[in-house]
Amino acid sequence: MRLSVILLDQGLFTVYKRLFTVSLILNITALVVAATGHFPYARNNAALFSIANILALILCRSELFLRLIFYLAVKILGRSWVPLFIKTATTSLLQSVGGIHSGCGISSIAWLLYALILTLKQRDNTSPEIIAVSSAILGFLCISSLAAFPLVRHLHHNIFERLHRFSGWFALALVWAFIILRISYDPTTKSYRNEVGNALVHSQEFWMTVAITVLIVAPWLTVRRVPVRVTSASGHASIIKFEGGIKAGILGRISPHPLSEWHAFGIISDDKKEHMMLAGAVGDFTKSLGVEQNFGKEIKEMMSGHSKEKVIVHDTAVLGRPNVSEMSVNAANNFGAQVVIVTSNPQRSRDVVNACKANGIAAFGPIWDS
Repeated sequence: MRLSVILLDQGLFTVYKRLFTVSLILNITALVVAATGHFPYARNNAALFSIANILALILCRSELFLRLIFYLAVKILGRSWVPLFIKTATTSLLQSVGGIHSGCGISSIAWLLYALILTLKQRDNTSPEIIAVSSAILGFLCISSLAAFPLVRHLHHNIFERLHRFSGWFALALVWAFIILRISYDPTTKSYRNEVGNALVHSQEFWMTVAITVLIVAPWLTVRRVPVRVTSASGHASIIKFEGGIKAGILGRISPHPLSEWHAFGIISDDKKEHMMLAGAVGDFTKSLGVEQNFGKEIKEMMSGHSKEKVIVHDTAVLGRPNVSEMSVNAANNFGAQVVIVTSNPQRSRDVVNACKANGIAAFGPIWDS
C-alpha cells in the first residue's frame, strides 16, 4: 500500500515530476540538436555535458549547497511583507530539487552514451583504454540509476543506498582516469604524453570534476563518532540523544555503519548542552533500537511545557482513531496558520495535504524521495 501511494497517488504533476521532466526535456532537446549537427559545441564536447549533469545532480544532493540556498531563501523571503504564495512556491521548489537530481542522472547517461557512440565511430583517434574506461563509467552510472528506481529504492532501501553510493564513487574514480587519459593521449603519435599539467588546468572537464569531488568528499570530513544514548519511548518511537546543543530545526544524519547506510531525522534542541532525535520505528534501523511505551514520559513533559491552545493531544485508547485530516484543517483555522507541515506515512500525509489544500491552506508533507 505504501509503495502504491508513493508511485501513483501523489499525482502526475507534482513539482518533483515537473522538475524531472523539465531537466530531461532540456537535455534531450540539446542532445537531439547536437546529433543533427546544429549544436557543434555539444557534439564536440558530449562528455563535458555528461559531467556537467553529474555536477548538477550532486549539487541537488549536497547538504552544504542546500543549506546555503535554504539560508538565503529564509533571509531574503522570510519577511512579513513577502507574499505567502512566493514563500510557498519557493518552499515547494526547494523541497523537490530531487526531481532535478533524477532528471540530470538520466541525462548524464544519455550524454555519455552519445559521446561513446561518437568515439567508437572515430576509434582511430582514440585509444582502447579510453573506450574501456568510458564504457565502465557508463555501466556504473546505469547501476546507480537502476538502484534508485522506486521499486528498488522503497522496497530495498539499504540495497539502493549501497549500490547508489559505491557505483557513484567508482564512476567518479573512473572519470578522473578518463580525463587524464583523454588529455594525455596524442592521436597523431597514438601514444600518451607525460606532461599534461597545463592541459588539465585549461580543461573544463577537470574543474567540473574537481567541484564534484569536493562536494562528495566534504560531508565525510564532518563525520564524527560520538557517544549516543537511546531511550525507549514507545513501540513506535525512540529518543536518540547526543551531547552538544545546536540550533533547533536542523536535519541530522546518523548511522551505525557509515559506509552502508545513513538515516536522517529532525533535531530537537535546547540550544545548550544536548540535542536529540525522535525516531519512529518504521524501517529496519529504527526498529532495532528497543522500545516499550508510546512516546514516553519525556516527550509528554516537553509538550506540556507549551500552552494548551497550542497542543492537541488525542488519546486513541480513549477516543479511537481520529480524522487527522479534519483535525489538521480545524487546527490551522483556529491557529490562523499560514502553512501546515505534516510528517506521517505516505497515505496519511497525502490525505492531510490534500484536505488542507482543498480548504485553501498551504500544506507540505514528505515526498518520499530517499
